[in-house]
Amino acid sequence: MEQSKIDRINELARKSRTSEGLTQEEKEEQAILRNEYVQSFKNSLISQLENTYIVDEKGNKTKVQRKIKH
Repeated sequence: MEQSKIDRINELARKSRTSEGLTQEEKEEQAILRNEYVQSFKNSLISQLENTYIVDEKGNKTKVQRKIKH
């Protein structure tokens, strides 16, 4: 996610805590930006975990596997 969007999220968060508050359009923009940020964070974490290995006491590497949902 671009730094400008993160800056905008922070700007909207600061404004929401003031007595002025956010307009409806700003609330919608904030929700969209937050969702984009969360998705970006999740994708980054998934990418990192896909390249993670567990090494046991014998030195054997095992790739981390995604847990299957039931």
